[in-house]
Amino acid sequence: MHTIAVLALDQVIPFDLSTPIEVFTRTRLPDGRPGYQLRVCAEQPEVDAGTFTLRAPWGLEGLTGADTIVVPGTAAPTAPLSPAVRDALRAAAEDGTRIASICSGAFPLAATGLLDGLRATTHWVAADLLAAAHPDVEVDPDVLYVDNGQILTSAGAAAGLDLCLHMIRRDYGSAVAADAARLSVMPLEREGGQAQFIVHDHAPAPQGSALEPLLTWLQDNLGRDLTLAGIADQAGTSTRTLIRRFREQTGTTPLQWLHRARIRRAQHLLETTDHSVERIASQVGFGSPTAFRDRFKRTTGVSPRTYRRTFG
Repeated sequence: MHTIAVLALDQVIPFDLSTPIEVFTRTRLPDGRPGYQLRVCAEQPEVDAGTFTLRAPWGLEGLTGADTIVVPGTAAPTAPLSPAVRDALRAAAEDGTRIASICSGAFPLAATGLLDGLRATTHWVAADLLAAAHPDVEVDPDVLYVDNGQILTSAGAAAGLDLCLHMIRRDYGSAVAADAARLSVMPLEREGGQAQFIVHDHAPAPQGSALEPLLTWLQDNLGRDLTLAGIADQAGTSTRTLIRRFREQTGTTPLQWLHRARIRRAQHLLETTDHSVERIASQVGFGSPTAFRDRFKRTTGVSPRTYRRTFG
């Protein structure tokens, strides 16, 4: 079972601390088994969390052997990082442990040097401060999260949920992540960022919006040869008005939304069927397998076959 250690530093932000605990403990595999076991770790037995004090069941030794370490944000992000915590995080990184920060947790992570030369994010309020304090870190204040492979960082508040769901999808595939998202009452892919948009696999269909019937129709017709003019005709509007409404309600264009929806459907088919890549390309509306492979890799970072080997 995948072990996650949540590191509670002094002045930890309760919301950031609870986010990985809630999301990962709710995660269930298709056979009902839990996907993760959690450890809450701290340097000292008691941790000041502002409005209350918490007792961590694990000391820093709990970081050893964990598959993932999550560093939640703190209300004192520029406070000096203790040598013991710094050394423990560096040792974990050397052992290949995945390390993720939430919100201002990027500050203690940056203080270890593990973010040097990498792109990272934090709460938009603190982005300039992070960039000034750690000039070797490429701070991107606009995104929900940054995945560098072993090292990940998220923006503030609810972006921690996005990052946790992203890691679940990396570990167990989109079906398990989607189930965790439903239990968290959270969309699996949330279009938008802090300032405000990053590229996701799939733009959500906003319930109750004027576009909802059209988006449902698009989901039901992903395999068809759809054009912008044809989508506008289905919506009973002009292409110009359609584009404007899409940008207002989804933050993207109709064709970008369509591409992402097709890739999400393809991911599901790769995970749950033994259909050939060529057949899936046709099922999700790509004119050629080559075009499908190119779009899939640009969106997910891997080829369809690699994705199937990982999550199928």
